[in-house]
Amino acid sequence: MLGWVVAAPGPIGSGPLRRCELPDPVPAADELLVRVLACGVCRTDLHVAEGDLPVHRPRVVPGHEVVGEVVGAGPGVAGFAVGERVGVAWLRRTCGECRFCRAGRENLCPGSCYTGWDADGGYAELTTVPAAFAHRLPGGYDDETLAPLLCAGIIGYRAWRLAGVPAGGLLGIYGFGASAHLTAQVAIASGASVHVFTRSAAARALALELGAASAGDSFDEPPQPLDAAILFAPAGALVPAALAALDRGGTLAIAGIHLSDVPALNYRRHLFHERTLRSVEANTRADAREFLRFAAEHPLRVTTTRYPLGAADAALRDLAADRVHGAAVLLPGLDAPTTPAPEDGGS
Repeated sequence: MLGWVVAAPGPIGSGPLRRCELPDPVPAADELLVRVLACGVCRTDLHVAEGDLPVHRPRVVPGHEVVGEVVGAGPGVAGFAVGERVGVAWLRRTCGECRFCRAGRENLCPGSCYTGWDADGGYAELTTVPAAFAHRLPGGYDDETLAPLLCAGIIGYRAWRLAGVPAGGLLGIYGFGASAHLTAQVAIASGASVHVFTRSAAARALALELGAASAGDSFDEPPQPLDAAILFAPAGALVPAALAALDRGGTLAIAGIHLSDVPALNYRRHLFHERTLRSVEANTRADAREFLRFAAEHPLRVTTTRYPLGAADAALRDLAADRVHGAAVLLPGLDAPTTPAPEDGGS
């Protein structure tokens, strides 16, 4: 099968991904074999490719926003039919026994494993997923628009919940890519007033189209103090600005798995008056189910930029350069790019 591996982690311009022919995966006893119909391109994939998140397995296949069709299963799997459409997300396995798993906080499990980091993901024609971590998908969306929901949507939803936006409150969103443009719609549908801060003029225009109350540059001040804020951009320099924009008692949730260094904070300016700064790590399966139900009941506008599977490296380059409008999605069914990517001999 055609797939991409992280062969030499480094700057995306150095070509850390290699396109190659890989053996078809064989599902373990508790796994589904899935034909990839669409795979979203997440900034976490870029961090893995560039080495900001060191690979957990050499030559791993990235990709963890997978919409696929079940084509087989291990002998221990029941409840899924061949031909059924399923979602494969970032969280792949947990131990199920630690105190975090027992408390419903499996996203904090020390033994957790992740798609496209610990195990091969969706930058390929086939992948596998433990059946217990495969997601049932809502109707009303095609494969391309479903894919970003499986990480950008789920993580953004968890960040929105942890930010504690009060009913009718003011939410600031810093950065406006794949996850942010979905989270903004969740917040607006839930009654919040959303204010967006991003350096991209195109992203500001999209934010206003989607119903944001205002859209300014990254370091602009909000029109009013914010009840809550979510930082999606992996830029630590925005943390002080977002904290300073909060009203008393406000919360800033940082949604990314990787963040550049945060400048020194001033206690009185940034944290006093019971402001809260918190990180957001992965998601639980309960988060995913809750968000996908929300998406079924509140149709979301998913803005995508499509790429053939053979252009995965180009998609990551465009993501790094902020050339992607909305969410980038790989579609194996599209024609291969005109200029072939470098071939690599095996897995």
